[in-house]
Amino acid sequence: MTTILLVGIAGAVISAITGTLWYSNATPMGRWHMQYLGFDRLSNEEKEKMIADAKPRMWKSYSAQMLLSFLTSFFIAFVTSYTVQNGGPASAVFFYVPMIWIAFTVPVIGQNILWGRSKGSLAWKRFISESSYNLITFLIIASVAAAVIK
Repeated sequence: MTTILLVGIAGAVISAITGTLWYSNATPMGRWHMQYLGFDRLSNEEKEKMIADAKPRMWKSYSAQMLLSFLTSFFIAFVTSYTVQNGGPASAVFFYVPMIWIAFTVPVIGQNILWGRSKGSLAWKRFISESSYNLITFLIIASVAAAVIK
Protein backbone atom coordinates (compact mmCIF):
# COMPACT_ATOMS: atom_id res chain seq x y z
CA MET A 1 0.00 0.00 0.00
CA THR A 2 2.93 2.33 0.70
CA THR A 3 4.16 1.95 -2.87
CA ILE A 4 0.72 2.80 -4.23
CA LEU A 5 0.60 5.94 -2.06
CA LEU A 6 4.09 6.98 -3.15
CA VAL A 7 3.23 6.50 -6.83
CA GLY A 8 0.06 8.53 -6.20
CA ILE A 9 2.07 11.38 -4.72
CA ALA A 10 4.71 11.18 -7.47
CA GLY A 11 1.93 11.19 -10.06
CA ALA A 12 0.43 14.35 -8.57
CA VAL A 13 3.81 16.05 -8.86
CA ILE A 14 4.24 14.72 -12.42
CA SER A 15 0.81 16.08 -13.29
CA ALA A 16 1.69 19.53 -11.90
CA ILE A 17 4.96 19.64 -13.84
CA THR A 18 3.34 18.40 -17.06
CA GLY A 19 0.50 20.90 -16.70
CA THR A 20 2.86 23.78 -16.05
CA LEU A 21 4.82 22.96 -19.21
CA TRP A 22 1.75 22.10 -21.31
CA TYR A 23 -0.17 25.27 -20.50
CA SER A 24 2.76 27.71 -20.55
CA ASN A 25 2.61 30.68 -22.91
CA ALA A 26 5.46 29.12 -24.89
CA THR A 27 3.16 26.39 -26.26
CA PRO A 28 0.18 26.58 -28.61
CA MET A 29 -1.89 24.82 -25.92
CA GLY A 30 -1.03 27.54 -23.41
CA ARG A 31 -2.03 30.26 -25.86
CA TRP A 32 -5.31 28.45 -26.60
CA HIS A 33 -5.94 28.20 -22.85
CA MET A 34 -5.40 31.95 -22.46
CA GLN A 35 -7.85 32.54 -25.33
CA TYR A 36 -10.44 30.38 -23.60
CA LEU A 37 -9.96 32.37 -20.39
CA GLY A 38 -10.31 35.62 -22.36
CA PHE A 39 -6.80 36.86 -21.58
CA ASP A 40 -6.11 37.56 -25.25
CA ARG A 41 -8.71 40.37 -25.18
CA LEU A 42 -7.35 42.10 -22.07
CA SER A 43 -4.89 44.93 -21.79
CA ASN A 44 -1.67 44.36 -19.87
CA GLU A 45 -3.06 46.33 -16.92
CA GLU A 46 -6.22 44.19 -16.85
CA LYS A 47 -4.15 41.00 -17.00
CA GLU A 48 -1.95 42.15 -14.12
CA LYS A 49 -5.01 43.07 -12.05
CA MET A 50 -6.63 39.65 -12.65
CA ILE A 51 -3.40 37.88 -11.72
CA ALA A 52 -3.02 39.99 -8.58
CA ASP A 53 -6.65 39.29 -7.60
CA ALA A 54 -6.18 35.54 -8.13
CA LYS A 55 -2.88 35.18 -6.24
CA PRO A 56 -4.35 35.00 -2.71
CA ARG A 57 -6.60 32.08 -3.75
CA MET A 58 -4.02 30.33 -5.91
CA TRP A 59 -2.78 28.01 -3.15
CA LYS A 60 -6.35 26.67 -2.78
CA SER A 61 -6.63 26.02 -6.51
CA TYR A 62 -3.25 24.30 -6.68
CA SER A 63 -4.02 22.25 -3.56
CA ALA A 64 -7.33 21.10 -5.02
CA GLN A 65 -5.66 20.25 -8.33
CA MET A 66 -2.93 18.28 -6.54
CA LEU A 67 -5.60 16.29 -4.68
CA LEU A 68 -7.47 15.53 -7.91
CA SER A 69 -4.22 14.52 -9.61
CA PHE A 70 -3.33 12.33 -6.64
CA LEU A 71 -6.66 10.49 -6.97
CA THR A 72 -5.98 9.72 -10.63
CA SER A 73 -2.39 8.65 -9.93
CA PHE A 74 -3.47 6.55 -6.97
CA PHE A 75 -5.99 4.75 -9.18
CA ILE A 76 -3.37 4.05 -11.86
CA ALA A 77 -0.99 2.71 -9.19
CA PHE A 78 -3.78 0.62 -7.61
CA VAL A 79 -4.78 -0.96 -10.93
CA THR A 80 -1.14 -1.71 -11.71
CA SER A 81 -0.58 -3.26 -8.28
CA TYR A 82 -3.79 -5.29 -8.46
CA THR A 83 -2.83 -6.60 -11.90
CA VAL A 84 0.65 -7.64 -10.71
CA GLN A 85 -0.72 -9.28 -7.54
CA ASN A 86 -3.03 -11.38 -9.69
CA GLY A 87 -0.29 -12.59 -12.00
CA GLY A 88 -0.57 -10.04 -14.77
CA PRO A 89 2.26 -7.95 -16.11
CA ALA A 90 2.71 -4.39 -14.86
CA SER A 91 2.79 -3.35 -18.52
CA ALA A 92 -0.95 -4.14 -18.71
CA VAL A 93 -1.43 -0.63 -17.33
CA PHE A 94 -0.55 0.62 -20.83
CA PHE A 95 -3.76 -1.03 -22.03
CA TYR A 96 -5.89 0.08 -19.07
CA VAL A 97 -4.87 3.72 -19.10
CA PRO A 98 -5.87 4.50 -22.71
CA MET A 99 -9.15 2.62 -22.16
CA ILE A 100 -9.90 4.60 -19.00
CA TRP A 101 -8.93 7.79 -20.82
CA ILE A 102 -11.19 7.14 -23.82
CA ALA A 103 -14.11 5.86 -21.72
CA PHE A 104 -14.09 8.47 -18.96
CA THR A 105 -11.73 11.41 -19.44
CA VAL A 106 -12.55 12.19 -23.08
CA PRO A 107 -16.34 12.20 -22.49
CA VAL A 108 -16.03 14.40 -19.39
CA ILE A 109 -13.82 16.91 -21.21
CA GLY A 110 -16.18 16.81 -24.19
CA GLN A 111 -19.20 17.45 -21.99
CA ASN A 112 -17.49 20.37 -20.25
CA ILE A 113 -16.67 21.94 -23.59
CA LEU A 114 -20.05 21.16 -25.16
CA TRP A 115 -21.94 22.86 -22.33
CA GLY A 116 -19.28 25.50 -21.60
CA ARG A 117 -18.35 28.82 -23.14
CA SER A 118 -15.97 27.63 -25.86
CA LYS A 119 -17.22 28.10 -29.39
CA GLY A 120 -16.07 27.15 -32.89
CA SER A 121 -12.45 26.28 -33.50
CA LEU A 122 -11.47 27.28 -29.95
CA ALA A 123 -13.74 24.52 -28.61
CA TRP A 124 -11.94 21.94 -30.78
CA LYS A 125 -8.53 23.30 -29.81
CA ARG A 126 -9.46 23.10 -26.15
CA PHE A 127 -10.82 19.56 -26.55
CA ILE A 128 -7.68 18.36 -28.33
CA SER A 129 -5.37 20.13 -25.88
CA GLU A 130 -7.04 18.95 -22.67
CA SER A 131 -7.57 15.40 -23.93
CA SER A 132 -3.97 15.11 -25.12
CA TYR A 133 -2.60 16.59 -21.90
CA ASN A 134 -4.50 14.03 -19.84
CA LEU A 135 -3.43 11.07 -21.99
CA ILE A 136 0.23 12.08 -21.92
CA THR A 137 0.14 12.66 -18.16
CA PHE A 138 -1.62 9.34 -17.55
CA LEU A 139 0.95 7.49 -19.67
CA ILE A 140 3.86 9.09 -17.81
CA ILE A 141 2.29 8.09 -14.50
CA ALA A 142 1.66 4.60 -15.88
CA SER A 143 5.35 4.36 -16.81
CA VAL A 144 6.32 5.20 -13.24
CA ALA A 145 3.79 2.72 -11.84
CA ALA A 146 4.96 -0.06 -14.18
CA ALA A 147 8.62 0.61 -13.28
CA VAL A 148 8.05 0.72 -9.52
CA ILE A 149 5.33 -1.88 -8.97
CA LYS A 150 6.56 -5.38 -9.75
